[in-house]
Amino acid sequence: MHTILQPEGWAKPIGYANGVSATGRQIFVGGQIGWNGQCQFETDDFVAQVKQTLENIVAVLAEAGARPDHITTMTWYFTDKAEYLSNLKGIGQAYRAVIGKHFPAMAAMQVVALIEDRAKIEIQATAVIPE
Repeated sequence: MHTILQPEGWAKPIGYANGVSATGRQIFVGGQIGWNGQCQFETDDFVAQVKQTLENIVAVLAEAGARPDHITTMTWYFTDKAEYLSNLKGIGQAYRAVIGKHFPAMAAMQVVALIEDRAKIEIQATAVIPE
């Protein structure tokens, strides 16, 4: 079971949780990027890479019998903050299409580069399957 941690008097976050408490079997998803299962990029479009990255996370979770609503935390790494911010609407649509309306604790940061040159986004996730 997951419990959202929202301190009294704090403004409600939009699109993420400040904290999550969970008990159960933990699943750790290594950093996923916007290529397909054969390690091939199908696009350089930022939002499309976000969607593919999220789909990759869901595929790894499924291997453990986990679902998107079991995600407790995500860390987003992107190479261009301006590109990220200018695509928030599309990112939100892609997120809801793949993950749904489940918003775990999240962090997001711009990095100088990712290991794969064409990658614009990398997301690491942790999930907990309730006992």
